[in-house]
Amino acid sequence: MHVDDVEAPDGMDAAGAADTPAGAAMRADAPDAAMRADAPAGAAAAPDAAMLVGAASGATPAGTAMRADVAAAIRGAGLRVTDSRVAVFEALRSSPHASADAVFGRVAPELEHPSLQSVYNALNDFADAGLVRRIEPAGRPQLFELRVGDNHHHLVCTGCGVVVDVDCVVGEAPCLSPSSARGFVVREAEVTFWGMCAACAASAV
Repeated sequence: MHVDDVEAPDGMDAAGAADTPAGAAMRADAPDAAMRADAPAGAAAAPDAAMLVGAASGATPAGTAMRADVAAAIRGAGLRVTDSRVAVFEALRSSPHASADAVFGRVAPELEHPSLQSVYNALNDFADAGLVRRIEPAGRPQLFELRVGDNHHHLVCTGCGVVVDVDCVVGEAPCLSPSSARGFVVREAEVTFWGMCAACAASAV
């Protein structure tokens, strides 16, 4: 079992609804943090796990809304919402092209029982669900980013190692065509451009 699949605190499930008959009915009928439009007027919406975490930590309304948005994205990919997954997703929002070690460094202070393995589990679950993209520059640690589905490429600095997104070289997938497809139906191309960023190039002069 994944470390990040540990159940939420007593009385709550992974989606954050109270473990009561009313809470169970609400979880069955209400999407994410909001009730269905045809729910009875005045009924309370089931609390979202991310909202509960934000409220407990004194988060601002904007921060709470952002965590609810993260929870909705995770749940929409068919994954359970856990503190670990929410923290990892938020870390990738603020640090694109991050390694698992870098993500762990950002989320460790926020989690009660942080572990590098739980970060790897969350990142791989996200990648398998299509929420994040794995990047594997030759000779570098595996990196992860939230920008998916547009067949963009990357510039990698051989000096400082910074990674920068660059749009598809011709505007649409697969961007490049092989000299011979050998019967393959090519859907996308993954291109890494290697060079020196402006800062490293200037310091090398």
